[in-house]
Amino acid sequence: MKKLLIVISLITFSINAQTQYSAINSMPGAFSRLGFGARGIGMGNAMSSVKEGNIVSYYNPALSVFQEGNSFQTSYTFLSMDRHLNFLNFTKKFEFGKKEMPDGTIKPRSVAGISVGVINAGVTNIDGRDSQGNKTETLSTSENQFFVAVANKFSDKLSVGIAFKFYYYKLYEEVTTNAFGIDIGALYSINEAMTLSLTFSDLNTKYKWDTGKIYGASGMLSEDKFPLMKKLGFSYKFDDPKIIASVEYESSNAKTSYLRVGAEYNLFQDLFLRGGVDKVNLNNMDIPVRPSFGLSYFYKAGSINLGFDYAFVIEPYSAGDQHVIGINVNF
Repeated sequence: MKKLLIVISLITFSINAQTQYSAINSMPGAFSRLGFGARGIGMGNAMSSVKEGNIVSYYNPALSVFQEGNSFQTSYTFLSMDRHLNFLNFTKKFEFGKKEMPDGTIKPRSVAGISVGVINAGVTNIDGRDSQGNKTETLSTSENQFFVAVANKFSDKLSVGIAFKFYYYKLYEEVTTNAFGIDIGALYSINEAMTLSLTFSDLNTKYKWDTGKIYGASGMLSEDKFPLMKKLGFSYKFDDPKIIASVEYESSNAKTSYLRVGAEYNLFQDLFLRGGVDKVNLNNMDIPVRPSFGLSYFYKAGSINLGFDYAFVIEPYSAGDQHVIGINVNF
């Protein structure tokens, strides 16, 4: 049984395995650091400062105040080695009161936003075998993150948000755990074109394990701490051609330093093309990056704007690459 649990753990935590070891590979929550949805993943996950289009507070809790209309998004990711990764999100902006500006325009007195989402990941079709090597059952793992983020726009330039996250991990039969985490983010609009962002993710988040339910007195109590992630982002919006370009620097207490870049091109009114590069390891440039490409097409039906999203990601050290398919509904 111990060997079986070790095998399951290795499979689960090796989702992002690299040939050269870094401390972050052994830390929990790897599934939650792959990105969110086809749009974000297609732009290399350099999204913490992008405030246009359909928004997910996963990248920055302060973003939801910029959502136009009500946005519902869902995505499914095709992965190799019987892995799965799914996303679900709803974002809405709230405007309170009205005030007249010196130029005569009317603006809301206060703007707030909320974003609610789920990330589900796991591995299926794992062979369970006895001490003689005979197959006994088919096993699976399931790891989930549920989050609620709220934000407030304190001025035309500054917005701040906070996200509350709940993790639930089912590893094997009665071996489960959960964790609570907090993200804090801020976004500053330098002008209409340039935006800066700063986020801190998974503050004091950790799994607590208890294997006493299956091993009795031989069981163990242990803790696994999530890495504390710090991100600084910058984006620039071009008017002609209509391009949003973004760059992001991320560091962690696991002594990692990553760079991300991404761009989105509004080719014409309803078609968007994307590209990006994720996981540029500044500590070791020999480690392969994760290039990505994507597109979105929207179709307006009355008051509903329906969109189809797709992203393709080259995944190093895997038998196949990632394909992310998503649906957007804005109403």
